[in-house]
Amino acid sequence: MSAPLKSYEFRREREASWRELEGLVGAAEKSGLKSLPADQLLRLPSLYRAALSSLSVARSISLDQNVVSYLESLCARAYFQVYGSRSNFFEGIRRFFAYSFPAAVREALWPVLIAAAWMILGSLVGFLLVQHSAEWYGSFVPVDLAGGRDPASSTESLREVLYRPGDTAESLYLFATYLFTHNSKIGLISFALGFALGVPTVLLMFYNGLVLGAFLALYDDRGLVWELAAWLSVHGTTELLAIVLCGGGGLVLARAIIFPDQYSRLDSLARRGRAAGTLVMGAVVMLFVAGLLEGFVRQLVTDVSTRYTIGGTMLAFWLIYFALAGRGRHYGDD
Repeated sequence: MSAPLKSYEFRREREASWRELEGLVGAAEKSGLKSLPADQLLRLPSLYRAALSSLSVARSISLDQNVVSYLESLCARAYFQVYGSRSNFFEGIRRFFAYSFPAAVREALWPVLIAAAWMILGSLVGFLLVQHSAEWYGSFVPVDLAGGRDPASSTESLREVLYRPGDTAESLYLFATYLFTHNSKIGLISFALGFALGVPTVLLMFYNGLVLGAFLALYDDRGLVWELAAWLSVHGTTELLAIVLCGGGGLVLARAIIFPDQYSRLDSLARRGRAAGTLVMGAVVMLFVAGLLEGFVRQLVTDVSTRYTIGGTMLAFWLIYFALAGRGRHYGDD
């Protein structure tokens, strides 16, 4: 049989299915897959596989190059309809917060709990050391972070910081921006240091706890720890949780390096690094929320009970969100 005759017979036997696939792909490209009836959606994968088979045969027996080129183009277009991503930007954002972020938090539960444990331990150590000797305060709290608050400060000056009225909207905006930038740096460093087997990440969690414990001990000595806790709770329940999540992400990376399981360390990093990155991206959003709470709400709300209510509500919201959002789904399912 001559080559032209082989090409003719090959096309005659299969061209109807190619044209059907081409029509479905064209309709999907024009109006989206949702525009296709259910029976046509079911036909699309089988027609695509048949076209791939035809392309393979056409190449192996060296058929007319026009046939091969047509099938290559058709299969490429069909591939993107069958396997390609069909979500737009806003759909991706919705999936991130509805499924990916909370699922990543749940799957990194133990690393997150370990990071939280080190921060709590640091807080206890910082509190007890400063309570025992005020000289420890300067060792834990940098001057720029202390903001003039130290053991030599009067009780009235320490109380004034907690109840200082809000400034203008512009200054509050700048303050919130500074806080978000500062806290994001801490969180991202905690995450990035996970590559060093997690040791610097653990130390940074512990150090953050030392600073918090030192502040609590300073105000406890003046009988203001209840008011300080209310002042911190407005943003702290969101901010500290976000930083702990970043630390947990760093420990996920460390675990991938130390315990790669059956994979190579690079493959283990690639697999677990995506989930850790999702964890940190969500934590950065939380830090943005914390910056707004700290820059605006905390400065404008001075009632202790209201501050506790805001802080407690935010903590309950995050815990319920992580526990229930996308429940039953694992990271990567979407």
